[in-house]
Amino acid sequence: MDGWSWEYAGYTPADERLRESLCTLGNGYFATRGALPECAADDVHYPGTYVAGIYNRLTSDVSGRQVENEDMVNVPNWLPLRFRIPDGPWIDPDTATVLEHRQMLHLSAGLLERRTRYGLGGDRVLTVRQHRMVHMADPHVAALRTEFTAEGFSGPLEVEAALDGGVTNSGVARYRDLDGRHLTHIHTGSSAPDTVWLRCRTRTSDVRIGLAARLTADVPAAVRHERPYVIQQLTIDLEPGRTVTVDKTVALHTSRDPAISDPLHAAVDRVGRSPDFDALAVWHRAAWDQLWRRAELDVPGESGRILRLHLFHVLQTLSPHTADLDVGVPARGLHGEAYRGHVFWDELFVLPYLNLHFPEVSRALLRYRHRRLEQARTAAAAAGRRGAMYPWQSGSDGREETQQLHVNPRSGRWLPDHSHLQHHVGSAIAYNVWQYCEASGDMEFRHTKGAEMLLQIARFWGDKAIHDDTLGRYRIKGVVGPDEYHEAYPDADGPGLDDNAYTNVTATWVLARTLELLDTLPEPRRRELAERTGLSAAELELWEDVSHTLHVPFHDDVISQFEGYGELSELDWHGYRDRYGDIRRLDRILEAEGDSVNRYKASKQADVLMLGYLFAPAELGQLFRRLGHRLDEDMWRRTVDYYMHRTSHGSTLSGLVHGWVLARCRRSEAWQFVQEALQGDIADVQGGTTGEGIHLGAMAGTLDLVQRGLTGLETRGGALWLDPVPLPELSTYGFALLYQHNWGVRLRLERGLLEIEVPSSDASPIDVRLPDREVSLQPGEKGRLVLPD
Repeated sequence: MDGWSWEYAGYTPADERLRESLCTLGNGYFATRGALPECAADDVHYPGTYVAGIYNRLTSDVSGRQVENEDMVNVPNWLPLRFRIPDGPWIDPDTATVLEHRQMLHLSAGLLERRTRYGLGGDRVLTVRQHRMVHMADPHVAALRTEFTAEGFSGPLEVEAALDGGVTNSGVARYRDLDGRHLTHIHTGSSAPDTVWLRCRTRTSDVRIGLAARLTADVPAAVRHERPYVIQQLTIDLEPGRTVTVDKTVALHTSRDPAISDPLHAAVDRVGRSPDFDALAVWHRAAWDQLWRRAELDVPGESGRILRLHLFHVLQTLSPHTADLDVGVPARGLHGEAYRGHVFWDELFVLPYLNLHFPEVSRALLRYRHRRLEQARTAAAAAGRRGAMYPWQSGSDGREETQQLHVNPRSGRWLPDHSHLQHHVGSAIAYNVWQYCEASGDMEFRHTKGAEMLLQIARFWGDKAIHDDTLGRYRIKGVVGPDEYHEAYPDADGPGLDDNAYTNVTATWVLARTLELLDTLPEPRRRELAERTGLSAAELELWEDVSHTLHVPFHDDVISQFEGYGELSELDWHGYRDRYGDIRRLDRILEAEGDSVNRYKASKQADVLMLGYLFAPAELGQLFRRLGHRLDEDMWRRTVDYYMHRTSHGSTLSGLVHGWVLARCRRSEAWQFVQEALQGDIADVQGGTTGEGIHLGAMAGTLDLVQRGLTGLETRGGALWLDPVPLPELSTYGFALLYQHNWGVRLRLERGLLEIEVPSSDASPIDVRLPDREVSLQPGEKGRLVLPD
């Protein structure tokens, strides 16, 4: 590994799934895992390709129940390219002798390189070198260059390149009881001597897919149609020391694409017009150069190298091409099939970073939510509520996609899943709307689609809050918080918890911000919005009342995770660590023992502490004052200490949140958790989950930790607010951002000094506010600010 490349040496079958995820190439439209082209899907390899927003719904028989699931579809595989000595076996690393094997992910250029030396017996060696790209300038194109070099022998080599329409969704072992056959009506053909095509469609969502491939070599290829494959076969002559090159260029379209009449015609036309590999590479590198400039990040050492890898994968999933699509933020990127490609709340950790680099992408991701506002209102009405109840898991059309059952791999039992009660996802959407508008200055979105979403989410919370005459406060009952370990009270007949602190405080924030927004709307727009939504003065009075009197429980002078949390049993943490070692997934361990984590003060991930992630200390204190409570620094420290000792970190997001929170209140311990967040995927700390897809929220969150967490950066009130908290392990770093039409604003922190440079433009000045002063920087100015100790 160096600053701009990621390298794996040697071939280890057990590591292949992890490498394939981390070597995925994508462009925001589609992505392909870093599998070797000569290897088919099996227990070692999984060459998946995923198009953003392409889902299909199937029904499976699970434990005698009909279970419906919607999956992000594994589309036809464009990678296959295999080779052999005539009449010999096909050569791959699982059947042939591997003398040397290296994979190099070149981040700056967006290229995956592999070099393998196969021993063929005696002194005969075949070296295979490949370069792969999923084109960042043309989002419908990918290309693979393969170079064959013989050592110690000469003679023919058979090469077969194929398009494979027989793929299924089978990349996650625990889902294999579910139907994964999403493709149907597979047809193949040829359109030119060097070009073949494959078309198919998804079984229920009826998305048509067209894929075309052009094979370029010194000799012509023969074509065979062996459905579900179309195969191009050629024989090349090898001589010792002479390299023979075969290029495969593909184009991919679906019926969801704009400005096309037919995906197959579009794919065939595009691949026919595409230039050769070298020209494509130049164009591709130029697109990546532009992305790296917009997202400039200068962090020294190993942390900087990992952050650059994280940024690479964020940009491959959510690039400027995403701005043209109707897609959300898939929790595992376009890198695998975990969580079935669903959209959760991970945009809460992703959009704050994108807002300050690619606001057009943030806007598109929020429009995905706005297009599904009607479905969220329908869900709320079905639950007997007003407003919008967004789903915990979303896919194609905005209905609730959370599974009804989930399997515990330890016990093998299928269990009810109640995580659909995480209604706090609505507050996350409202938070992202607000943050986007503050960072971008997009008043049009704020006054239209943003206002509509905030109003309907606030309406849901105002209606769900029930007044308790005994407490003299409103309560929100029957929910699940971010800590997914707790879905119900011990021995309760049904699921749901009361007064989850995170849910109630964020609901308060939504109500307060919506009231603030309505007060500042232009009067004609406010009247229009009220008429369209039936908003009344009485409802606004209710929101005001609820936002001041929502119940937040406390126990032992700390904030309770939910009402009754303090009455749960303490867990024998030392005993379980001694018995099991890794207890991140404590819920699975206890269930396999016939117990339930619902009985214990044990959290999967940060829940109450998420409040310290979303809100700066001053804003969090203000929210508690609004609710009639005093949250001082001592109480917050006690709360942090309390949950620090009762969290198993069964989510990659947990280390990120803890590192962020501790950087503000216990700086000496923050770096441990920052490191865990950085290592989450490259070290696969969750024990095999990265091979099923990277954790996009955690990756983006580490970038935002540097951008906002350690700088104390906030965008509010038309100004950049900064309150840096440099860690001893990371006190010097810099980055660029786009703030309210000022492109390429550079910030650099270096041992007590903050430099801000605003490039020349016709944009407005930037107001910068630190705890002890305010400055205004004109375009073309550079400020050097000495920070207080």
